Amino acid sequence: MPELPEVEVVRRGVGQWATQRVISQVEVRHARAVRRQEAELSAVLVGRTFVCASRRGKYLWLPLDDGDQCLVVHLGMSGQLLMQLAEQADELHLRVRFAFADDGPQLRFVDQRTFGSVTTDVLVSDGLEGQIPRAIQHIARDPLDPAFDDELFIARLRKKDSEIKRLLLDQSLISGIGNIYADESLWRSRIHSTRAASSVSKSKVRSLLADVRAVMTEALAQGGTSFDSLYVNVNGESGYFSRALNAYGREGEPCNRCSTPIRRSRFMNRSSFYCPRCQRV
Repeated sequence: MPELPEVEVVRRGVGQWATQRVISQVEVRHARAVRRQEAELSAVLVGRTFVCASRRGKYLWLPLDDGDQCLVVHLGMSGQLLMQLAEQADELHLRVRFAFADDGPQLRFVDQRTFGSVTTDVLVSDGLEGQIPRAIQHIARDPLDPAFDDELFIARLRKKDSEIKRLLLDQSLISGIGNIYADESLWRSRIHSTRAASSVSKSKVRSLLADVRAVMTEALAQGGTSFDSLYVNVNGESGYFSRALNAYGREGEPCNRCSTPIRRSRFMNRSSFYCPRCQRV
């Protein structure tokens, strides 16, 4: 599933190419992709413009020029937002097409597995000076958000006895971190994924946050992490941070710090990758 860096790369592309353009048509190819909002999407969007592209964690949204509503996008496991010329052949898994009055590139939502979605929503206050879709108010701020409260996060995390990786994936506590970046951040901090969060010192959690931000910033600079063709930016290009991974997906390969073979363990129907020497239980 695309995580914060991948969604941010897409947000930047959509913000550059799909905003400040009048929407002329919305074509829904698959009802599940819009949560059966076929009629509502056209009624709300046609004739309006997206004023910008915003993001929190793994969600992005496009506020409309009416100031009250927006289009919310969640990429799910395989969702893609692509900018394509009208004459470009339809993608095999095209779910929604947004055309613009200037006849320029279309915005297309493509999703092979149909776990992602594009829906309309109303905007509400984010508790400070901004706005956020009502449906994602429960999503915590992400570590690249300037308003993220480090000390509040540290205090909340250390009150819990759950495994620290499980909490890093809790989007109501901190958003945007998925399996890949959790493993990479824990490797950098030399923390085992199953360690109880309550046993980690404040200074160590603070260091972990710094590592989370460093990993994500580096991933952003490289266009995100692509293991297959399912994650691409709006131009259909893959990211290449997978070449710089230290733990995730490297089972049996030598640790880049101590040369001990990386191990894999089962975790929440997924996998965790770690160095048994650098990240002791």
